[in-house]
Amino acid sequence: MIKTTLSAFLLTASLTTGFGTSTAVAGSSVTKAPAISAEYKADKIAENVYVIHGPLETPNAKNQGFMNNPGIVLTDEGVVIVDPGGSVQTGDMVLKVTESITNKPVIAVFNSHVHGDHWLGNQAIVEKYPNVKIYGHHNMIEKVKKGAGDEWMVMATRMTEGAVDGTRVVNANHGVDNGFSTQIGGLTFNVFHNGKAHTDTDIMVHIPERKVMFLGDNASVGRLVRNEGSMKGNISALEHAVNSSTSIFVPGHGKSGPDSAKIYADYLKTVYKLVREQYEEGLSDFEITPVIRPKLKSWSQWGDFNRLIGKHVNTIYLEVEQDEF
Repeated sequence: MIKTTLSAFLLTASLTTGFGTSTAVAGSSVTKAPAISAEYKADKIAENVYVIHGPLETPNAKNQGFMNNPGIVLTDEGVVIVDPGGSVQTGDMVLKVTESITNKPVIAVFNSHVHGDHWLGNQAIVEKYPNVKIYGHHNMIEKVKKGAGDEWMVMATRMTEGAVDGTRVVNANHGVDNGFSTQIGGLTFNVFHNGKAHTDTDIMVHIPERKVMFLGDNASVGRLVRNEGSMKGNISALEHAVNSSTSIFVPGHGKSGPDSAKIYADYLKTVYKLVREQYEEGLSDFEITPVIRPKLKSWSQWGDFNRLIGKHVNTIYLEVEQDEF
């Protein structure tokens, strides 16, 4: 079983509920839950580029599982969606918002990484546009084939009290890796992947003509996200982003802006530096967390800070320890 942003909960859910195929979790045998009730709008961040900024929360009944930042990119040929959300309901909402902007069809989708809150909305896109190309990293596609989407659905179904019911796992159908580039409707979509960052499945999507980069969960603003890859790799990915010819960054969660990559990179670098210093003083990871907390006031009010700071310290501690050997 892969880890998720709420791995402890998922383990409990899988043991008590059981799961196998996506149909058993939330497929055709389950009545589709109601549509997203809240009204969301798309924020224009660049010429013909929009983002629906989702709630800074984990999946719950109130947000109906919507919590990420779907992107809408208008091209001469049609629409490109980046991360259509975590359920068929969210995907439907993304299509509804898209149709309020343009009557062009969706012709491509990019999935930033394996966590289902970013891509289980694929179902809604495919149901309306069966031939749509869905790009995702090769590692993501393989993990979904092995059950990553099913596992996420177990968690999301329980946490949202069934608000994502009716969602089927629809995987990406075009594998990509670092250096992949494609032209769509007069725009260039460049893919960056640096091994392990937030996970080992992350892609960042750069549109040079618009000077926009979608970071996925390599960055988050206003909320911490769990790291399942490498903190050093995450920092490296964000440094690459910051040094690119980009004016606007779209994080996986939180507000887009010119500093969105730097904000999360600064957090990661600060924690990494503090953990290394205390490691060299001989402290263990559980001893380090209370020592460095007072030095992290700039981020202490972020969502999930209390839940995740210890996990971040542990991950960095293990990386620092590994560097010593």
